[in-house]
Amino acid sequence: MAARPPQNDTSEPDSIEFGIAALAADVDAADIDYPADAREIARALDDVAVPIDAAGNTVAISDALAAAPKDRFDSRRDLLETLHPVFEEFRAKASKSLMGRLRSLVPF
Repeated sequence: MAARPPQNDTSEPDSIEFGIAALAADVDAADIDYPADAREIARALDDVAVPIDAAGNTVAISDALAAAPKDRFDSRRDLLETLHPVFEEFRAKASKSLMGRLRSLVPF
């Protein structure tokens, strides 16, 4: 998923990627041989912090993989499709938290 950043700063990128959109480039750059288990994937990705929303909340890939319904993935597509609802759940939890609500009020 992606969201447009505020339009008042021209030095910022055109969009902010989060969830599987943000993770996809890291997965492509990592040396992952499929099928792979969650531990191998987290290690190959150096336990990257994945942005889960436009407010800047992140989740470690190891935490996302731990919350996934399975721990073995047959392909890149299998990995990303499995993690999509996991990232959505983390995003929903972050937006309901007090800090998430306060962040949504801040314009930057």
